[in-house]
Amino acid sequence: MTPHGPRRPHLRYEARLWRQGCLHVAGLDEVGRGAWAGPLVAAAVVLPAGRANLTRMLRGVRDSKIMTPASRDRWAEVILAVAQAWSVGSAAPGEVDDFGPLGATRLAMQRALDALAVHPEHLLIDYLQLPECLLPQTAMPRGDARMLSVAAASVVAKVWRDRVMMMYDENFPEFGLARNKGYGTPEHRRALERLGPTPLHRVSYYPVAQARARLARPGGDGVPKPAH
Repeated sequence: MTPHGPRRPHLRYEARLWRQGCLHVAGLDEVGRGAWAGPLVAAAVVLPAGRANLTRMLRGVRDSKIMTPASRDRWAEVILAVAQAWSVGSAAPGEVDDFGPLGATRLAMQRALDALAVHPEHLLIDYLQLPECLLPQTAMPRGDARMLSVAAASVVAKVWRDRVMMMYDENFPEFGLARNKGYGTPEHRRALERLGPTPLHRVSYYPVAQARARLARPGGDGVPKPAH
């Protein structure tokens, strides 16, 4: 945070790489790692190297967590119009259970990279690196607050995942997924304790595993739905 409000992401890291001849710099970020239900989603965004007024064109883009839903929707449209390339990759709930949140994050990011229409020459990533990816990488703590391409990726991933969760809400309306997006709200917890996990739930997460085990015991309050 700055004295005047949230930090504004910039293009200094991207511009340095562009000057070195890396014209396809991909920013990567993920959303949904802490959710109890739904996919873990990553996005990759390649901004056009050296485009005039790029920072001004994307002046409202921030770390998606500090943006309102309406602002995210608006600026996601701008990002998709301005970006040279963008893509989304995801890891299903069962893959989050199998590989853990960190492994699933790397899986989703690699899938996003594989779907890009251009071949990136350098990766800018929020916090972590992709050890099995041979591309040069820069991992930056709070990267979504510092690097504009990473912030753009966080917005694209968040908007994409939110829309997926709103569609899932039609199949499982009792869980309030359109409102909580799969995160652990009191409403979500009450539905989970009453109905048990759905195929969208991550059964390795403690609140989900706890509700599943309680409902499976003799005398439980309901019949748990299968998790897979």
